[in-house]
Amino acid sequence: MPYHWTETKDSQTLTLWPHRSLPIRGFVGVFGGIFILAMLPLFGLIGTSLLWGMLPFVLITLTGLYFAFMHTYRTGDAREVLVIGSEETTLRHTPHKGPALDWSCNTYWTRAHIYPRGGPVPHYITLKGNGREAELGRFLSEDERKALIGELSDALKAAQR
Repeated sequence: MPYHWTETKDSQTLTLWPHRSLPIRGFVGVFGGIFILAMLPLFGLIGTSLLWGMLPFVLITLTGLYFAFMHTYRTGDAREVLVIGSEETTLRHTPHKGPALDWSCNTYWTRAHIYPRGGPVPHYITLKGNGREAELGRFLSEDERKALIGELSDALKAAQR
C-alpha cells in the first residue's frame, strides 16, 4: 500500500504517496523496448530518401512519449504526512507543484470521517477539527482508503487516551 506508519515514543506518523505502477527502472526498460520496436522498420529504409521522411515522425513520437512519462513521474511526487501526537495532530500536504498545505488541531478534538458517497472520490477521508476539514489520501484507491480509515481511527483513539 502506498502509505506507511512510523511510531515513535510520543507520536505516530503516517506518510502517504501516490501509487506508481511503473518504477523508474521499469520505465527505462519499457522505453528502451519501444525505441527498438519503433526503429526496427526504419532499418529497411537505410540508404533511401524515405528514411529521412519517416525518421522525424518516429523521433517526435518517442519525444512525446518520453515527456508524457516524465509528467506522470513529476505528478507522483505528491506527499502527505500526518503526525498524531498526544497534544496536537498536524497534516502537511505537499503537492507536486505549488506550496505545501498545512492543517493542525488539538488531538483530542480531531475526528476522522469517511464519506462513502458525495465526495470527489468514493470513500473520501477527511479529518475534522478546529472548525476546519482537511482531506486525506485522495490519491489512494478505494480499497486503500477503506483500510486506512480503520487504522486512522484506531491511531487517533490511542493518542486521545
